[in-house]
Amino acid sequence: MPKPPSLPDSQVVPDPALEKRFRRSFTTEYKLSILAKADACQRGKLGALLRQEKLYSNQLQQWRREFAEGGVEALSKTAPGPASARTPEQRRIAQLEKENLRLNRKLQMAEDCLALQKKALSMLDRANSGSDA
Repeated sequence: MPKPPSLPDSQVVPDPALEKRFRRSFTTEYKLSILAKADACQRGKLGALLRQEKLYSNQLQQWRREFAEGGVEALSKTAPGPASARTPEQRRIAQLEKENLRLNRKLQMAEDCLALQKKALSMLDRANSGSDA
């Protein structure tokens, strides 16, 4: 039975601009304008504004909190996420302690293996010396 004709080879060429993901950053002026628009919104219209601007409600809450706590200067921060609780030295110390613990476990395992080999050799020596006598 003949093979059915195959479909023509169609290749999909990905668009590199769509492939790359990045974190959006917002200017202080943009944040202030969105806060002003959000404050001017009537009841029930805030969701439409957020969808239009492709924002999340938690972003708006964070911007309001930052503006209330530190004014315009607080809105201009750019570092995403919370600040690290540990300094680089503390992280290095924790890493070295973890490595030290791992190496101590490995050393203990090697010492246990040596002790086991000594016991086995001792048992074999006793068994051989007992059969010769």
